[in-house]
Formats: sequence, C-alpha cells, structure tokens
Amino acid sequence: MEWSRAFDAPVYLHAADREWVQRPDPSIVFWEGDTHELEPGVALLRLGGHYPGGTVLHWAAGQGGRGVLLSGDIVQVVSDRRWVSFMYSYPNLIPLPAATVTGMVDALGPYPFARLYGAWFGRVVDDAKAAVERSAARYVAALVG
Repeated sequence: MEWSRAFDAPVYLHAADREWVQRPDPSIVFWEGDTHELEPGVALLRLGGHYPGGTVLHWAAGQGGRGVLLSGDIVQVVSDRRWVSFMYSYPNLIPLPAATVTGMVDALGPYPFARLYGAWFGRVVDDAKAAVERSAARYVAALVG
C-alpha cells in the first residue's frame, strides 16, 4: 500500500477476494460484478481462476488500437510465448477445472487483444487472443482426455 499512498493511486480489488487482504487500507477499492470500467477503454475483467476475484485489465487502445490484456498470473504466459496456461495452484501444479478455463475464455470473448503481458518481466504474447483460445482448447482437451 506504500506505493498507492506515494502516488495517491487506488488499488482495485474484486470484492470476492476481500478475505485475502492481509493489510486493510483505505486505498483499497473493492468492486463487484464481472467488469469495472476505470475510464473509457480501460476495464477490469473478473475471470476468476485460482481466486474467485481473479482479475485482468483490458486496454482497448493498446497495441495501436488492437487491444492489450494485462493478465498477471490469471492467464499465465509460459516459456513458449505462443501459449498460455491456467492453474488453480502454481506452487503445487494443480490445474483449474476445464469448465473454469472455458468460462475464463468466454468472459474474454467480447474483448479484442493483440498482445498479452503476463506477470513477469519479458512474459509477452503476440497474436494473444488466438494464443489464449488455442491454449484453452489444448488445456481442456488434456483434462478431459
């Protein structure tokens, strides 16, 4: 919260994740629902995943108007940048259920994005929407056999 106070910037957190807040602070803004527009063309999207309130940020004007997704580890960029993955627990390598992954991709359906930035330095995917859809299909197929 120190950075939030230093820059007078709120921290947006989905209300479904309220129980995980270890240091409550007035700078935390809890939001509800599946989307929250921060300003025109910039929206938080609740996808769920390893937390019920797992959130990504969509920037419609990014990548020259083709859209950008900032995914953190909700949609995880893997070593081969043509793919992403989805996990319930990264430390324990527990996968998410197929239905959850399908729901995440469905929630992203209306949002165009050509590039995806993951949680870690250098974790960038181009042709990102196709990579997410292709990866989800492969992931679900592996789970259901």
